[in-house]
Amino acid sequence: MKRARFRVQNNIRWLVVGLWAILGIVTLRYAWIQLVQGDEMAARMRQQVGEDYSLQSPRGAIIDRNGRELAVSTMTKSLFVDPNHVEDPETLAADLAPLIGKTEEEILDDIAVGGGFSWVKRRMEHTESEAVRQLIREKSYGNCLGFREEAKRYYPNDVLAANVLGFVGTDDKGLDGVEQAMDKYIKGEVTDTFLYTDRSSRPILESIFARRRYQGDQCKTIELTIDSTIQFLVEQELDKAMAATSPAAITCIVMDPKTGEVLAMASRPSYNPNRFLDYPPEVWKNRAVSFIYEPGSTFKAIVAGAALQEKVVTPNQVFVDPGYVMVSGRRIQNWNGASFGTVTFTDVVKNSLNTGFAQVGLRLGADKLIEYAKKFGFGEPTGIELPGEESGLLFNPDDMGDSDMATTAIGQSIAVTPLQLVTAMSAIANDGVLLKPHIVKSIRNADGSTYMETEKEEVRRTIESVTDKTLMGLLEEVVATGGGAKAAVKGYRIAGKTGTAQKIREDGAGYMDGRYIASFCGFAPVEDPQVTVLVMIDDPLGIFYGGQIAAPVAGNIFAQLFRYLHIEPTGDVFLGMDEEQHVPKTEIPKPRHVYQGEVPNGKVVVPDFTGKSIREAAKLATDNGLTIDSEGSGHAVGQSIEPNTLVDNGTKVVVSFSP
Repeated sequence: MKRARFRVQNNIRWLVVGLWAILGIVTLRYAWIQLVQGDEMAARMRQQVGEDYSLQSPRGAIIDRNGRELAVSTMTKSLFVDPNHVEDPETLAADLAPLIGKTEEEILDDIAVGGGFSWVKRRMEHTESEAVRQLIREKSYGNCLGFREEAKRYYPNDVLAANVLGFVGTDDKGLDGVEQAMDKYIKGEVTDTFLYTDRSSRPILESIFARRRYQGDQCKTIELTIDSTIQFLVEQELDKAMAATSPAAITCIVMDPKTGEVLAMASRPSYNPNRFLDYPPEVWKNRAVSFIYEPGSTFKAIVAGAALQEKVVTPNQVFVDPGYVMVSGRRIQNWNGASFGTVTFTDVVKNSLNTGFAQVGLRLGADKLIEYAKKFGFGEPTGIELPGEESGLLFNPDDMGDSDMATTAIGQSIAVTPLQLVTAMSAIANDGVLLKPHIVKSIRNADGSTYMETEKEEVRRTIESVTDKTLMGLLEEVVATGGGAKAAVKGYRIAGKTGTAQKIREDGAGYMDGRYIASFCGFAPVEDPQVTVLVMIDDPLGIFYGGQIAAPVAGNIFAQLFRYLHIEPTGDVFLGMDEEQHVPKTEIPKPRHVYQGEVPNGKVVVPDFTGKSIREAAKLATDNGLTIDSEGSGHAVGQSIEPNTLVDNGTKVVVSFSP
């Protein structure tokens, strides 16, 4: 009995010892796994049940002032390969190549990178990713092929506003235009996380919802001041002008002069930002802010404003125009080389006489010329929300001689950007107050609330209000009866200035022979300016005068803007300048005297040649028994004998023509 009890107790002791031994072994094993092999085992577990993912939110949208989408992002599949698990690279490459638009050699190069990860194709089209997904299922490539989701940028309007919008690189970084300037606000966020996946790397369980929640957290939206309808109208006109004049490039800007908002900004040639790599880099550039050039006669609007403000001229002051002047040994002549004789300053502006402006430049002097150029915003960036803006070039007044003052006054020896010029003209349209131009209207949060809104910003007053009204009247004469006549739209009062400038050689040593930049810059309607338009045509073939080729483009744009913006005709034609106050007249002028009664034998009545071409004027003169002596080219802007005057048969009438 005692022996049996002893055996039982002994067995229990051994059992307890055995249990303690097993517990010790288990404890040691557990400690080994947790402390020594813990990280390795955790990694193996993670590989079996899921993957580390980099989740990216879509890039914020860019919209126009009316909410129309100009740039949007969607989530797309990007294909990767795990080279360590590729058993037959040649077969895999042969299977993939026709589905994703890559060669077998390119895919083999991706696999040859080695390691556990290599991109095969990023941001695939939906049809491509679905075809690859089917291939993975059919050929069990799930152990070596997988997808990551990345944001892909789309520009739904293709070329529209391309030079303004810019484009995005493969790393979701803005590389040009608004995309670059606003990158910190709209760039998608990337977060590293762990997702549970199936064997084909597709998220499962709660990871599906985690990914969807993150994709829904979009970044900010950029609202531009651009009106896509106006942008379309402008680009349509530029395409027509490109076909008609075959220039190297054309740039156009439409601005609201009362706010500084850019309503349209376009250049030709341009590109499709959806396929920007298919185009040469030089067409990516936004010429409106990055191209500098001599403005030519468009700059005379600024000089005229300075001269009126400093009281070195009055609208009715008389100038004698000999056709050319010599300044410090430099010959400065009119655009047509002809003399206009005795003229007023109003005529000097209207006919863009270089001789008159050279004299005005000398009267102003170097300090005042540069002072007013800076007041109107030249010589420094405007600060618009776009990359690559140039400052332009201005003289240091201490370095200017007489010839430099004269050439600066006619728009030579300086360099400006198109944006600077249209901003300066907008200041004239805005009662002489310069505004900072802007192209970003607001930035919105993901929930639609406003993060930031751009306010109108006054930079400075350039000239006094009364001076500005006089200047507006002079510029209205340019379009009504002067060199800018082809920008006119019936029923509307438009003010502006044409320009024809020689192109500077790339080395800066003089000008290119036969190479010009034609331009027109103006605003309308004069009584309440709503829009400012600049058209700049770089190096056209054939006719190169701004009044002949840039003004008509601007006129077409004005006409379409009036219709789109519901700007009603004023009902008043150009009324001329008030003799005493030097501002545009507001009363309807009396009609010209018309000769009445029987015309005596040997006498004829002088017709009105205004607006006629040289050929038309010659025929009209012949039909009325007169001869003409033409001065200049283009269309008639003046005549030596007033219309409806009774003169002898065969009398010679001198008719002035201007582009």
